[in-house]
Parts: sequence; C-alpha cells; structure tokens
Amino acid sequence: MNIVDRMEFHNVPGVSVAVINNYQIEWAKGYGVLEKDSNEPISPETIFQTGSIAKSVVAVATLNYIDQGLIELDKDVNAYLISWQLPMNSFMIKEKVTLRRLLNHHAGVTVHGYRGYSQGEMVPNLQQILDGAPPANSPPVRVDIVPGDRFRYSGGGYMIVQQILEDTAQIPFPTIMRNSVLEPWKMNASTFVSPLPELYWTRAATGHRTDGQPILGRWHTYPEMGSGASMWSTPTDMANFAINVMLSYLGEPTLVISKELVTQMLSPQEDGHGLGLYVGDDGGDRFYFFHDGSTDGYKSYLLGYPLRGQGLIIMTNGDNGDLLGREIINSVSREYGWFRDNTAIYLGSTIVVILMLLCILLYRRIKLKSNNT
Repeated sequence: MNIVDRMEFHNVPGVSVAVINNYQIEWAKGYGVLEKDSNEPISPETIFQTGSIAKSVVAVATLNYIDQGLIELDKDVNAYLISWQLPMNSFMIKEKVTLRRLLNHHAGVTVHGYRGYSQGEMVPNLQQILDGAPPANSPPVRVDIVPGDRFRYSGGGYMIVQQILEDTAQIPFPTIMRNSVLEPWKMNASTFVSPLPELYWTRAATGHRTDGQPILGRWHTYPEMGSGASMWSTPTDMANFAINVMLSYLGEPTLVISKELVTQMLSPQEDGHGLGLYVGDDGGDRFYFFHDGSTDGYKSYLLGYPLRGQGLIIMTNGDNGDLLGREIINSVSREYGWFRDNTAIYLGSTIVVILMLLCILLYRRIKLKSNNT
C-alpha cells in the first residue's frame, strides 16, 4: 500500500520524512495536511512537536558544555545546581546523581514524562515543575531508587539537566540550545521556546487524536524544555542533527562535540541506552542510534547508522503516528538493507519442521499398520 492509504488507515492527517544517505539528506518530503479537512499541505518546512527525540539534542548541548570544561559527567549534580537543589534522601547516601546517570536514565529519578497544558491553562516555571508545585500538573522530581541501580526512563531527570545548564550559563534554556547546537548545526527551523511564538504558527502542524480529530487549540504547551517536550522542528533539521552526530563520531570537526564525547554518547552504558539515545548493533556496519518521541497529537522517530552514513527521521501529527512510523521504518529499512534478511533462515526452519512432522506421521502410520498385522 502507498503512504497516503496508510495515513488514512491510521487516521494520521500529515507526515513528513527525511532520508539520509552518504551523510547527506537524500530526500525530504511531506504528505497530507496541517490539519484535518484543511487544504494546507505538509511540506519539508512544516514544523512538528518532536517529543523525546529532542532529548538527544539536549544531551549534545550538555556534552558541549562538558567539552568546554564548564561541567563534568560524573560529578554530583548538586555541585552545579544553584537556584534549586535536588533534595537529599537515603537513596543518595552511597551513590550520587550525576549528569551521566541523568542522560542515560540510571539516576533513580522520578517522573516518566509530561502531559502538557491546554491552551489557556496556567503554565508553571522550572522550579514549580521540579517541585511539583501549582500550577504544575506533574509530581515532584525526586530520587526514589539508588542511583545507578537500574534503567528507568525519566523525563524528570532531564529537567534537572535543564536546571544545571541554566545555572551554569545564566541564560534562558532556549538560548542555550540555539547557541550550542541549533545554530552551529544549521537547525534554523527549530526552537525550544515555549509557548510556541506566533511567528511559527502558520507552518506548525496541528496535533490529532487517535480518531483523527484535531486537538482543541491545535496543540498543547509544554514548558518542560529540558525533557525535549517543548521542541518544534522539521525532519530536515533533525536530519542535519543526525548527520553531525555521525560525522562527530567519525572524528570530523563539527564545532559542537568532540569525537571522545560523542563516542561515549553512542556507547551503551547499560540496557542498550547511550547518553540521550538508544544504541544497538545488528552486526557489520549496522551499528545504529535511535529515539522515538511522543506528545499529545504528535509522534516522531529518529534513526541513524553512523558507519553507513544513513538514517531516517519521521514526524507525524497524529496519535497513531507511531503505528504509521513503524511501517515507514520497515519500508525504508528494506530498501537500504538496515535489517538482516532472515527469510532464508525462516524458510529453512519451516521446511525442517514440516519434514519432522511428516516423519512423525509416517512413523505412526507404519507403527499402527504393524500393530494391526
């Protein structure tokens, strides 16, 4: 089936895709419309809420500050927190919360993700989000597992990262992100500013529910910038990001992050998670990094193969975009050979099983005939 048919099947009004090949954007294209029943088409310039794929961007900004010697990966984060401190408790006596553990979700920190705020709702500031104080609609960010004990995904941990970067730089977080990553890597359509400034509205895709209906007010506001929830971007911009991560990994100068730190970023710490990205290896040159993203009405995917110089970014404006996105990933993966083709193995195994069953049936028939005689 073609992509338009699958969009209709999944109630996703719009999707934008960028494909990377040979460390360049090979093609980028939009499908569908900004909002259901509208005539405004999705284009490569249309911006979407990225959701948690932006955690990888936040991780790179953090590593950029580490490259500059402003902060360290393995130091107690309370040494850097000025305007707010992570409350001490019994879980933190023997093990400390560090930036490394925050970035790879091993810090024992609470709050998986954030649900955002409808248009017109009061929006909390960073300290209110961290303490779960009104008007925040999320619980406080605290440690309730021994740091380093195990993987537990935590958007709350990335809010602590935001506070560290703001306290270190003494400038607003969107400015930190623009100066350290977005501008150097030519992500000119992207912003972390929340609420989304009006100058972006005409090229912003409206979010849609699972039934295909638009979200009231077009989208929710996410003040949780450090978690990546506030970021708006295009697949083209995120492709530029992925390409620069790959080139940095190969040792090419990209102005933002050193080969040493990007190697740590793309090295599995525990449970297949690097620093801000999931990483995996399907053998040969099929080493990859990956992240998905989700906010109300939007789903996105980021996938890159550093040794092949290939990758894929998908952004959708529908809650069913994760289902559509997986189909697109499978289609592109087959085209570029990212997944192992196990057809021969499956076919061979099936033939062996069938032959075994036939042998068993034949044996039983012979035995039955022998008993009758």
